[in-house]
Amino acid sequence: MEFVPDPFAIGNGADPTNGRIGDLASRARSCHHRRRRETTQSVRDGLRYAIMRNIWNRLRTLYRKGGPHTILFLLTILTTLSAGAFQAGTNPFRSPSHLIEGIPFSMTLLCILLTHEMGHYVTARWHRVPATLPYFIPGIPFFIGTFGAVIRMKGPILGKRALFDIGVSGPIIGFVFAVIAIVIGLHYSNVVVVDGLSGIQLGEPILFDLLTRMVIGNIPDTYDIVLHPIAFAGWVGLLITALNLIPIGQLDGGHVAYAMFGERQPMIAAILILPILLYLGVLSILTIAFPWMKVLPGAPGWQGWIIWSLLPLLIGLRHPPVLDAYVPLDPTRRLIGWIAVIIFLVSFVPAPFTNL
Repeated sequence: MEFVPDPFAIGNGADPTNGRIGDLASRARSCHHRRRRETTQSVRDGLRYAIMRNIWNRLRTLYRKGGPHTILFLLTILTTLSAGAFQAGTNPFRSPSHLIEGIPFSMTLLCILLTHEMGHYVTARWHRVPATLPYFIPGIPFFIGTFGAVIRMKGPILGKRALFDIGVSGPIIGFVFAVIAIVIGLHYSNVVVVDGLSGIQLGEPILFDLLTRMVIGNIPDTYDIVLHPIAFAGWVGLLITALNLIPIGQLDGGHVAYAMFGERQPMIAAILILPILLYLGVLSILTIAFPWMKVLPGAPGWQGWIIWSLLPLLIGLRHPPVLDAYVPLDPTRRLIGWIAVIIFLVSFVPAPFTNL
């Protein structure tokens, strides 16, 4: 019997297909690996796209909710830091490292503004009135560095009590922090001889003068105080409180006056407040031409009061009515309202700025 070797047996070198089966298997394996890589890459690209899209959507949502607030707040930090640095005698534009010199003024003023606006915000949420977070307004980075901050009500205020609470909470809380800043800052302020001083002299509200006498004592006529940045920020806080409590339109003072006096609010503003502001503004101009007029009450005044006396032309003199205007304030709220009036009187200054 003759043995015929099997061409497909292991170890046999013969291959009747001339290697075609091996090539097909190799090509199949290569195609499988290529498709596997392509599928894996496609899954990775899709997953990466989904992650980036999710991050983008979240960032867009965060921006819509708080992006403008954050950007304006950061810009206001920068402008108030610059203002504080200039007050310290440095130029942050030449050397940004000098911005650190503006921290005491910037942080104190922003704290006063933030507590003021958060007083409005928290009270609005308490009364279930939708409101935005504070919008800080950056200013010219030289003197103060900000034009303040505002919040916007996104829904109607139904009653006088809610209107009163929302309007009065901000000025009172900001006022408290301003007083604290003044007391702390006066301890670090310097009493110097007036002779040879130049710059801007700040007017003294009744409360500021009282706190100065309590912390520093009586100051001779030939001496004056160079305020520490913390005390200056507190002084600005008093000025902001007084400006906000002017009882016109939808300023805080307009809210409080309308809640307390109802339809008499525009009459009070037109008869008692606006003529005084206009008088002080015009007086500041007349004292330049006629120096003898500096003996008049309120002299030398401030030209900025002319703008404030004309502000009702832009925002209106009358406060818009609330839906439930017939529910009166309770005795506790009326007492707080008169406290707000006293805060306005002791914070108001006829001549905030005069040149030495």
